[in-house]
Amino acid sequence: MQLPLSTYISGRKTVADWNTIRASLTDFNNISLWTTVYNDYFIRRLDDRYLSPIRSIKQDGCYTGEGFSIMTIICSLIEFLETTYQGKNYRYRRTGDPPLGQYEYGASTQIFIDFLINRTPFNMQFNRQNADDFYKNIRCGLLHEARTNGNWTIWGNSGNSILIKKTSTVTIIYRDDFLEALLKLINVDYKSELLSSTERKEAFIRKFDNLCEE
Repeated sequence: MQLPLSTYISGRKTVADWNTIRASLTDFNNISLWTTVYNDYFIRRLDDRYLSPIRSIKQDGCYTGEGFSIMTIICSLIEFLETTYQGKNYRYRRTGDPPLGQYEYGASTQIFIDFLINRTPFNMQFNRQNADDFYKNIRCGLLHEARTNGNWTIWGNSGNSILIKKTSTVTIIYRDDFLEALLKLINVDYKSELLSSTERKEAFIRKFDNLCEE
């Protein structure tokens, strides 16, 4: 069931606005229109709900623990980004519910692994093992217990675009470098893929159709 037409889904854009523009999005060759959709729906939603809150935390931060809050938001953003790449939507499945559909998921472990081992530049520093460890020790630790686990820790800036570093005692995630890598992916890599790929456009439509539903 669709949400009320007046529901905001991105900035001042509503479900009604999405319904109107969606009718034209099947023209995958209309790069001007898709650029508008990328800016008005994707970027605005990310900025309002993820990036602006991160900037606010950083502005008032002094490296005394705000990295936990920043990385928690980043983990939520990773899941949104990868499921937008794939056009998948989360469905909580109880015993007896219908099986998950082709574009549904009920657990996020593989979503995080897919993101970290497939998306540039994360795929240059993560493999399947440390991606799985990131999910368990950073994502799950922060979201469930407001802590990191397994001798993983969050530092500020590596000074050298390093996202993850393993020492003899700890595994370090550099949250500022991680954020910069995400921003490049959002503003450059994903935009390029969306505008050039039919698969990405179809996935984008599935994702935003679902955002307009109960």
